This record gives sequence, C-alpha cells and structure tokens, in this order.
Amino acid sequence: MMSETTNMMLVGVGGQGTILASRVAAQLLLDAGFDVKMSEVHGMAQRGGSVTTHVRYGERVAAPTISPGQADFILAFECMEAARYAHFLKDGGAIVANTRRIPSLPILIGREAYPDDIPERMSARGIDVRWLDASGIATGLGNTRVENIVMLGAFSSVLPFQEDAWRQALGAVIPAKHLELNLAAFAAGRELTQR
Repeated sequence: MMSETTNMMLVGVGGQGTILASRVAAQLLLDAGFDVKMSEVHGMAQRGGSVTTHVRYGERVAAPTISPGQADFILAFECMEAARYAHFLKDGGAIVANTRRIPSLPILIGREAYPDDIPERMSARGIDVRWLDASGIATGLGNTRVENIVMLGAFSSVLPFQEDAWRQALGAVIPAKHLELNLAAFAAGRELTQR
C-alpha cells in the first residue's frame, strides 16, 4: 500500500466517455485495495463543454478534489482540454493526450479560432505530453466510440498496474456485449505507448 496519495485527472468534452474511463480507473484502484475518491465536474457536458474527473488514491484519501499543481497524471481526451488543465500538473508529472480537436461553440460560430500550436506551446513550457491519435485507432477498430478506451489503454502504461488488472476492471464496468471491442481498444492504446 502507498502512504501518499496519487492524483489523476481525466479531462475531455461531453460525449467523449471521460466519466466511463474514470470509472474503469477507479474500479482498478479499488480492486488493488486502495482508498479511492472520485469527483466529477460536468461543464455543459451535454453540449460539448468540459468534463473533468478527479481520481485520488492511496492508503487513506481525505478529499476527492485535486488542486492546481498537484496532479501526478492527466489523461486528456481532447487537445485543447490538455492545455486548459495543464496547470493542474505537478512538477515531474505526465500528460497523455489525444490529438483530436473538438471545436467549442465560440470556435464554431467564428468568434474564436482553434489554436494550431497547442503541442508546441506545451512543449515550450516544459510539459511532458505524450500525444496520440486515438481517433484514428478507434476508427481502425470500426467504432469511434471506443476512442476513450484507446486513450485509457495508452494511459495505463504510465501507471504501476498490470494489464490483467486493467482488463478485469474493464470487465467489471463495461457491459458484456461491448467488452470484446473495448478490450481490443484498450490493447491497441497500451501498445502505442509501449513501443
């Protein structure tokens, strides 16, 4: 058991499966015997707004939320969300981020422009980001809805848990009729970061 608390944030936009991925991670941690606290924030999730989930685990966890500068890991399902929440990352922390770009309403109506240089800006700030094209992988698997699980698979390789434990957590959270596709998506994402 760990004596310190480890902090993970999962961030995306409504409809990307951020909360489902968080539930799988929380299940994994509970199965491993940790005290786990999870907090969800839905910012206009039904309309494509930001969705953030804080997952904290350790021997004993007091509060469910993470303060800026305290996240050990961030999993970002969308490019701009990675930049938006990077200030939560602690020194030495890591971000696994999807290259997918989902324009917000101000961008869609032409009031703002989607920045083209987010990865370069984050790199210039010294932020450790592993960028992945989860959308392309999910499309290759025949279902774009598993993009979140591709990302979770990639994210799993930065955490100290065996693949079998992740697969067990997926089986506990994902309905049986969708499990095979989700396990394939998880394996594809995990393979990406182990190359």
